[in-house]
Amino acid sequence: MKLRTTLRRMALLTPVLLLIELLDEFVFGAREAALPLIRDELDLSYQQIGLLLTLPIVIASVIEPLMFMLADVWKRKWLVLGGALLYGTELLVLAVTHDFMILLAAMIILFPASGALVGLAQAALMDSDPKRQEQQMARWTLAGSVGVVGGPLALGAALAWAGWRELFVVLGGVTFVVMFLIIPHTFPRHITDETPTNFRDSLIGAGRALRQKSVVRWLLLLQFADLTLDVLLSFLALYLVDVAGVTPSQAAAGVAVWTGVGLLGDAMLIPILERVKGLTYLRVTTAIELALFLAFLLVPGFTGKLVMLGLLGLFNSGSYAILQGQLYASLPGRSGAALALGSLAGLVGSVMPLAIGLAADEFGLGTAIWVLVAGPIALLIGLTPRRDDEAFVEGALAAAD
Repeated sequence: MKLRTTLRRMALLTPVLLLIELLDEFVFGAREAALPLIRDELDLSYQQIGLLLTLPIVIASVIEPLMFMLADVWKRKWLVLGGALLYGTELLVLAVTHDFMILLAAMIILFPASGALVGLAQAALMDSDPKRQEQQMARWTLAGSVGVVGGPLALGAALAWAGWRELFVVLGGVTFVVMFLIIPHTFPRHITDETPTNFRDSLIGAGRALRQKSVVRWLLLLQFADLTLDVLLSFLALYLVDVAGVTPSQAAAGVAVWTGVGLLGDAMLIPILERVKGLTYLRVTTAIELALFLAFLLVPGFTGKLVMLGLLGLFNSGSYAILQGQLYASLPGRSGAALALGSLAGLVGSVMPLAIGLAADEFGLGTAIWVLVAGPIALLIGLTPRRDDEAFVEGALAAAD
């Protein structure tokens, strides 16, 4: 009876966890698509945009690891609820401010709030079924893709009705609704022999994990994969406006095409991972992704770039889900530590938007964007088959038992 009750509660919690990811990516997609409008309204330079996209990540990467390691030994639910409260509040601040410094401060608070709300929701989902973490990450990524697609579409509707500020007021309100949906639930934890029992052990365990080659491998590859995911999305609307010469509405449509086809790819990934090993699939799609990204940068005209964007969105699906699933599997029973180390690794990737912004001010965005080609190249190198890949996965599943 107790087991049946637990399973019923988890079945009810899972949709809430996926809703949290959907909301976060909805906000992200809307915010990135609105960046040209925010830039024009606040008269921002590329350097300020780079700072806006970098400094909050750097600061969050310092705060989040301690919070995530605490989540392995303390009540996750309270951290998630606190994150939801701050997240909704800062969305409202973002919606009303006309000052760059206030906008920057809101973003600085928004990022660790997102870490508490979204990151720990992901950890709870991974702990709910430790043997199927790649598949669970595929579902998580699909929910996020729905949000990323919906964000730019909602922005387009909001621009026809009122403006981007009104949209973020609504999103702030939705966050508070989600917060109340969280309250009745208990967040699961996967306990193994390696699960820490206190905060000191959690810190020591995270330090030891950084000496594991498999952990470092997935952390680095996740950062390189992000170059043609979130980093590209951050500059995509600006690139289409400033380099391809399209209107902000067309740029929003371009973002929608990329994310929309990406949604299809994420939906296809769930049944694919039931039949094909994740790393095998990723090696093939990364090679295709490299060719498509080069074609996107080289092809002239908006139509050609739009076609390449659609194909790129299809084939870059799965990289985050598969790599993040591998990271969780490498740290059984320590999902908080996996998030903490991922946040620390994010310090490496967090300088990229600022670097691109500085390079764009100096050389133009059309030149600076070529830096992102390093992403699929590094993945092809890092995903070279290794003898221990099979043994590692089997060992992780044994530890999950």
